[in-house]
Amino acid sequence: MRGLGDHLSIGERIAFYRKRRGYTQEVLAGLVGRSTDWLAKAESGRRKPPRVDMLAELARILRVPLGDLVGESMLVEDEKQQDDVPAVRDALMSPRRLSRLLFGPEAGAQLPTPAPAAVRVENAWNDYQGGRLGSVIAALPVLLQTAQELEDRAARREEDRHDCWAVSARTHHLAATTLAKIGESDISWLAAERAMQAADASDDPLVLASAARSGTHALLANGRYEAAMQLGDATATWLSPRVAEGDPAALSLDPPDDGSSSAWT
Repeated sequence: MRGLGDHLSIGERIAFYRKRRGYTQEVLAGLVGRSTDWLAKAESGRRKPPRVDMLAELARILRVPLGDLVGESMLVEDEKQQDDVPAVRDALMSPRRLSRLLFGPEAGAQLPTPAPAAVRVENAWNDYQGGRLGSVIAALPVLLQTAQELEDRAARREEDRHDCWAVSARTHHLAATTLAKIGESDISWLAAERAMQAADASDDPLVLASAARSGTHALLANGRYEAAMQLGDATATWLSPRVAEGDPAALSLDPPDDGSSSAWT
């Protein structure tokens, strides 16, 4: 943690940043949907430290990297697979991602098909929605490798090209959103950029609109609030003709109109 010794507990770090933000225990507890007593016990060490998903939410509200609350680099590990954030970083920063011409698959390589990959990605999204972030992080390295292979397939086969790019966009969207949630803002932006590039290539405006959410999350995680609002507004404008037509998929992506230009983010 910047400026503080390693001797502080997680609870003491939460209290430090809460006070620096000017929040009372009652206010911060309300913002994360917990009781004041729960937060008081967490800060004083009278209960176990919050789970990683709650720590990520506290970090977001306190506007600090998650690592500043836990006092070390965040490695979200699955007990069986032992995959973690560095493995996700390696998958995103593989040299193969720099040039498909230089690192294209061998002529006889067996490339995946989009339908089974889409099922695995949606299962990982279910884990994300259920707060099982460790499981998501464990799954991401293989999912990202599969997404890259689907992009290779899209470059070689016309019949399912759009589906390949759409699954890649969905995979990178998951990576960007998860990484932003746990405080890995730099690689969250990289994953979001990949998500939107894949969505562009899918030629599906709804895939693009969905992937743009990852961009807003990554921009917010990097403190680029105005840019996040600009992306959100641009996406809402993009969706508006389809929303007006009553397209169910577009309606599912469009936020309720609360009078705020940043509602989409």
